Amino acid sequence: MADEGRPPDHSHNPIVRYFRILGPGLVTGASDDDPSGIATYSIAGAAHGYLFLWTAVITFPLMAAIQLVCARIGLVTGRGLAGTVRQHYPRPLIAGACLILLVANVFNIAADLGGMAEAAAMLTGLPALPFVVVFGVGITVITVYTSYATFAQTLKWLTAVLFAYVAAAFLAHPHWPAVLMATVVPDLHWTRRSVSTLVGILGTTISPYLFFWQATQEVEEEKRRGKKTIAQRRGATSS
Repeated sequence: MADEGRPPDHSHNPIVRYFRILGPGLVTGASDDDPSGIATYSIAGAAHGYLFLWTAVITFPLMAAIQLVCARIGLVTGRGLAGTVRQHYPRPLIAGACLILLVANVFNIAADLGGMAEAAAMLTGLPALPFVVVFGVGITVITVYTSYATFAQTLKWLTAVLFAYVAAAFLAHPHWPAVLMATVVPDLHWTRRSVSTLVGILGTTISPYLFFWQATQEVEEEKRRGKKTIAQRRGATSS
């Protein structure tokens, strides 16, 4: 989706113009398809077949709505989500929320690194553990020492790899009538295994870091355009 608050692009090519205005929303949405998410969806598909396809119809609008709200918070207040919440709620509540977020993110990062390492091990035949260290150190170095503009621009164009899902969907030769039926007709078996899978799908699709990432990246985009103070970034009055 195109992001609110992006300056107009005057390119004569509508396709180029469209992709240039894409920014934080695209990156945040793509980041939700992280290694832990891929592993969760793969396990769900291997264990249950088409059974949980209907969850995409429900979770996608929810994820888009959350991104939209967080983007508007960043654009209107000129602050990230944590900074905005701090203006309206007691400090102990914010500390508790940040602690919960920290715990959730630690587990999420561990799952992501583990998923990446296992995929690399499958491709190379080497042990997975060294890849955890390599990926962890590599990502840390890139994040710390790369400028925001370069990092954000690279991430934006890396999202093009998600088109591989479209190709994979056709190369897998699924039974399309069954796919359509499972997508539009919810079918939940109230077993421990099915409910656990559903919780995993919901948890990995609407991840806590998305809320903070979207708002913060909107603020960083404004800073990159020269709006260094909160007053310059604020998109609406307090009334």
